[in-house]
Amino acid sequence: MEHVAPPTGYPVVGMIGGGQLARMTQQAAIALGIGFDVLAANRDDSAARVVPETMLGNPDDPTAALAFSRNCDVITFDHEQVAVKVLEALTEAGANLRPGPAALQYAQDKIEMRKKLTAAGIPCPSWLAWEEGMSAEAAGEQIGWPLIVKTSRGGYDGRGVWVANDASELTQILTNPLAPGARWLLEQKVDFAAELSAQVARSASGQAVAYPVVRTVQTNGICTEVVCPAPGLSAEMAVTAQDLALQIAGQLDVVGMLAVEMFLTADGVLVNELAMRPHNSGHWSIDGAISSQFDNHLRGVLDLPLGSPQRLAPWVVMVNVLGGDQPDMYRAYRHVMARDPELRVHMYGKEVRPGRKIGHVTVLGEDLEDLLARAHHAADYLTGVIDE
Repeated sequence: MEHVAPPTGYPVVGMIGGGQLARMTQQAAIALGIGFDVLAANRDDSAARVVPETMLGNPDDPTAALAFSRNCDVITFDHEQVAVKVLEALTEAGANLRPGPAALQYAQDKIEMRKKLTAAGIPCPSWLAWEEGMSAEAAGEQIGWPLIVKTSRGGYDGRGVWVANDASELTQILTNPLAPGARWLLEQKVDFAAELSAQVARSASGQAVAYPVVRTVQTNGICTEVVCPAPGLSAEMAVTAQDLALQIAGQLDVVGMLAVEMFLTADGVLVNELAMRPHNSGHWSIDGAISSQFDNHLRGVLDLPLGSPQRLAPWVVMVNVLGGDQPDMYRAYRHVMARDPELRVHMYGKEVRPGRKIGHVTVLGEDLEDLLARAHHAADYLTGVIDE
């Protein structure tokens, strides 16, 4: 990669990882006029297709990461599962990592996250870390059947998550191989009314802003729909969720975006997962907020004053476009755009595979049911589920 520096005085942010989050961060970087570099594994990665300053290399290789960091004022990430050896090498070299390893560990390892949040008094599902010699029957009695089994590292989009209904199923699940450094986490299967995401942005100086709490819908472990603000959520509960996210960001010293995925239950909210980066549940903000999550992630890691997270309409709906049997999405543009001129289409430049996130659509307005119908129609037409 021949590096082209931005104009005098403008910093360079480097993002390790070349997926769609890096691709969408590039759009925010263009508006700010800053330099934006990406370390991507392949030339056809989502961000590598559109970011001129892309270095090709293995993001898990410390040598590649060090070479990449030399042109960057700040290093950030489009995913949490950064190799520990990469973080150690960059830290030793004096790279400015935001968020830093001390914060990232709690997004990388679910057991460490549960320990930290429980000690801080943050409400979480009942849980325990599986140890050799434990009894499956006793674990089930302590947490209650059925229970959720997770790998502490590496799982995402429904991967690395199982449901055990009894001791024999739990014993069978625990025979699956674990990734290096991963352990088994057992959790209460929560009876929830809705899944929520509370996103906050935090700068290196500690300024923080909270986005409206959204409702997410998961299908086979993959987020398929986001509604902002979460329908039916009381103002009091929304503030509680925002306050918890702000507390977590401050206590863990998160810099940039933090998404706190939660369960809404009859007794309040329980924290499920953390993501220290822009997140799928915040894509609505590109078109539906004054300052998008990508803008505020860059502002946060550069320690600039944060932008307003205020939404631009009473309702904003985002629906993910998942790969199916139709490889040619472009052929559907004429229909969905003519049918709904207010529709915003975002495609990630990724080859179609069944179940893969390849884009999203967004609509905003005053009639939630109408918005949901329009967004789902567009997503279904793009993927060939419907043809009219």
